[in-house]
Amino acid sequence: MTQIIVQPTGVTPADVLAVARGDARVEIATETVTAMATSREIVDRIEASGRPVYGVSTGFGALANTSIAPERRAELQHALIRSHAAGIGAPMPREVVRAMMLLRLRSLALGRSGVRPRLAQGLADLLNHDITPWVPEHGSLGASGDLAPLAHCAIVLLGEGWVIGKDGARIAAAEALHRAGLEPLELAAKEGLALINGTDGMLGMLLLAIDDAEHLFAMADVTAALAIEAMLGSERPFLPELHEIRPHPGQSASAANILKLLQGSTIMDSHRDDLAHAVQDAYSMRCAPQVAGAARDTLDFVRTVAARELVSVVDNPVVLPDGRVESTGNFHGAPLGFAADFLAIAAAEVGAIAERRVDRLLDVTRNRQLPPFLSPDAGVNSGLMIAQYTAAGIVAENRRLASPASVDSLPTSGMQEDHVSMGWAATKKLRTVLDNLTSLLAVELISAVRGLQLREPLVPSAAGRAAIAALEPSAGRPGPDLFLAPALEEARSVVAGRALRAEIEDAIGPLR
Repeated sequence: MTQIIVQPTGVTPADVLAVARGDARVEIATETVTAMATSREIVDRIEASGRPVYGVSTGFGALANTSIAPERRAELQHALIRSHAAGIGAPMPREVVRAMMLLRLRSLALGRSGVRPRLAQGLADLLNHDITPWVPEHGSLGASGDLAPLAHCAIVLLGEGWVIGKDGARIAAAEALHRAGLEPLELAAKEGLALINGTDGMLGMLLLAIDDAEHLFAMADVTAALAIEAMLGSERPFLPELHEIRPHPGQSASAANILKLLQGSTIMDSHRDDLAHAVQDAYSMRCAPQVAGAARDTLDFVRTVAARELVSVVDNPVVLPDGRVESTGNFHGAPLGFAADFLAIAAAEVGAIAERRVDRLLDVTRNRQLPPFLSPDAGVNSGLMIAQYTAAGIVAENRRLASPASVDSLPTSGMQEDHVSMGWAATKKLRTVLDNLTSLLAVELISAVRGLQLREPLVPSAAGRAAIAALEPSAGRPGPDLFLAPALEEARSVVAGRALRAEIEDAIGPLR
């Protein structure tokens, strides 16, 4: 277990991954505590002055003009959390909730929210004691931030609500705090609002998706190269000089990967100078870098958006160093929603072109002398026929999921919040698209491996040999049909994991 220290400047994407997926311990720097305490002093002075300030001495949303008596302001903050913890549905994954809590802590640590340091420490305590709030999947519109999901986290600090037990069961938050030796918190003015008014859920999911997409786009180059090799494709479309004349950086990187992956193959050597060989391969082979490369460039854009959000103050109102408390719209998730929708479109197309290569590999009229459906005894046996059906169904689902969520605004809160981002929905469905992409690449991987096996005694590339070794224990050799689902599940694990990629890179050098 590692440790990350939350500074007044926030955290890094690597910090978020370490906490969300690596269970890193969270500590709060002394400078961060000082910044929060200074900000809190300003709120205390304003509250004492009696001046009306949104969220400090007034109600929320459409009730912003309702004045709250001083003796009821703490009650106001607790009521806010209870009323806004109004989500419904299955619980969000543990990694998403952990990312969300760290990011809310990060926002408080920037010293613009006017909360006591103990509030941030409360979130750190939940993370460090492995207490994961039960956050339902439905409830956020992405403005004002992820209100309901963050309220389900915040209510646990009060000793209320639910958490996810070790066995996945729902247990009372009070019981979980007691077991960990933690006491519920009492909120002061503005603190309830500061706990829920941010983009932390959608940003957390986006950061996790960026990490997944980065790996999957590299694996898409691997499976594409293996499929091209198995179909006796040409390596010439991937020569660097052909991509220098269209200088999209992602395209050049993807082409360089595929070219490198095809080296050292006697399968490729067998037809390189064959005049009867096709002059041009199909688009799904020849244009692989143009599609996967465009997805890489989209990912670069999304990474930039996430990096900006990581250093942003996403609260309302915010406490400025000169003593002013100003309302903002920084909680609006449009930047993240747009980015997630864009990346979902790109990832869906990476999967769609992979499915087209699978279909080509299985079709005896287009796969260049491989048997129908990659079965040596087609007829009695169906080979990988239905695996392609599965891939086609997933492509169709990804097409639906690629429809942008960020254009689906619905007004809420008595028309006070009359435009919302739907960023939570956009980032949530992006994760589904990437999970589906994992399955599509798994089908391409197992199809390419079977094609390479059927090219024996020709020897495949180093990447091909590594892939065959990884899949043969579950997928076997070409022959009679077998129960295919376990082999596909293992192929999914191979694509999602990092072991095959590491083995390939050890043999041929790093992929871009």
